[in-house]
Amino acid sequence: MGVLSIEDLNYTYDDYQNWDGDWELIDGIPIPRHGSVAMAPAPIRKHQNIAGKILTQLNNQIEDCERCEALMEEDWKISSDTVLRPDVVFICDEQNESYLTKTPEIIVEVISKSTAKRDERYKFDIYENEKVNYYIIVYPDELIAKIYKLENGKYDKQGEFFNQKYTFDNSTCSPTLDFEKLFKRFRR
Repeated sequence: MGVLSIEDLNYTYDDYQNWDGDWELIDGIPIPRHGSVAMAPAPIRKHQNIAGKILTQLNNQIEDCERCEALMEEDWKISSDTVLRPDVVFICDEQNESYLTKTPEIIVEVISKSTAKRDERYKFDIYENEKVNYYIIVYPDELIAKIYKLENGKYDKQGEFFNQKYTFDNSTCSPTLDFEKLFKRFRR
């Protein structure tokens, strides 16, 4: 038997749904979400806390909007061989209950050492190509969020936010994130 090559790996969503552990699928290649193995420890509490605070801020602002919702760690099936699970998504008009089928308006990824390259490069390119209006990369150790806005098909960096507010004016409900409140607890 010969050596397996990357071309031999061509998994699909049908395979993905049967896997144990915490995986994503990019162009048919399985990738563990956190760390180097599928059963790696859960992200640190700070990571989870920041993602939860973002989710809460978004959901509190759209209580009266019947079209939109913010969700944590929801599968987004981009194609039969690419399934991502962002930390936080802001979606509107999604009808499928099993996984996301529409492009989210806002995606948030909270960086960890094991996911930094994937979030900053590969997912950045995928989200840009899929026309996600806003991509936010949060750096929990530095307490900074980089916001990218899709303009003319490319991401334009809106800035680095640590104590400012940012309104997502190119989304259905135009929510605002308050980074002062978001990071306050961790600045003590």
